[in-house]
Amino acid sequence: MPTFASLLIMAVYHILQFPDNPILRIRIIFLRKRMNFKLLAKYTLAFTFMAAMLSACSSHKSSLVYFEDVDQLTQAVGSPEGYSIKIQPDDELMITVNSFIPSASAPYNLPVANIGTNASLGTKDQPMAQTYIVDNNGDVAMPILGKVHVEGLTCEQIAEKVTELVSRDVEDPSVMVRLLNFKVNVAGEVKTPGPQTVRTERYSILDALTAAGDLTEFGERSNVLVIRDENGKRTAHRLNLNSADVLSSPYFYLRQNDYVYVEPNKIREDNSKYNQNNAFKLSVVSAVVSGVSVIASLVIALAVK
Repeated sequence: MPTFASLLIMAVYHILQFPDNPILRIRIIFLRKRMNFKLLAKYTLAFTFMAAMLSACSSHKSSLVYFEDVDQLTQAVGSPEGYSIKIQPDDELMITVNSFIPSASAPYNLPVANIGTNASLGTKDQPMAQTYIVDNNGDVAMPILGKVHVEGLTCEQIAEKVTELVSRDVEDPSVMVRLLNFKVNVAGEVKTPGPQTVRTERYSILDALTAAGDLTEFGERSNVLVIRDENGKRTAHRLNLNSADVLSSPYFYLRQNDYVYVEPNKIREDNSKYNQNNAFKLSVVSAVVSGVSVIASLVIALAVK
């Protein structure tokens, strides 16, 4: 006895050859092959059901939950070992020296930028403190002190170093150091991509994603890329936000100029493939499926007669 698939193919062929009376041609085919119409109808329904089940099972699943295994942690997770923001060449610093006698510490500070006048409004602009740019050798040139090496130091360490130098001539100086160019960039499948200016020295990947409006439903949470420039070298690391292990990663806390990229998941990738060329292929497949559906309907109609 011929198979169900071969009979369907023969039926499609005869419909294309004799479009004037397709029902008669199908009836002749199945009478010649002595096919049981009721059994064929059952096969058709079973085939349709299986196709629908396979289509449903093939859909891609992507977890939207962060830290799925966080309940398995047996102890508290602290900050990654050795985390601190280290100063690098081209960083912008604000270094301010104060003391009980302002006139004694003033020479160690950069002069305040000249006050300009806004001609259109007739008002004076606010004075601005000048800043230091770390040169390629890792130094900043400070008044009186000359060049001070700051590369590889934290802001706290720089403050201690400058305090020690100024203390030679000024009693009980107070030094404040701030990093002004702490910025990160977040791109990819987030709601508001773009650069972010950071006002604190402790800024995590979660802070950056929150500031970017969180990931979209198309963001791949198990494969977030962090690109970092450090000591003249560029490194890349991938974070799995579905796992609590990310909390102890050395890339959990970001550094200045880090680039965070959230890649699209399989659903987004599949959707992007439906361009004009694939649309034509899809139309062909749809036509074939429609043809098979018509044949199946005719077979069921003949079977119930």
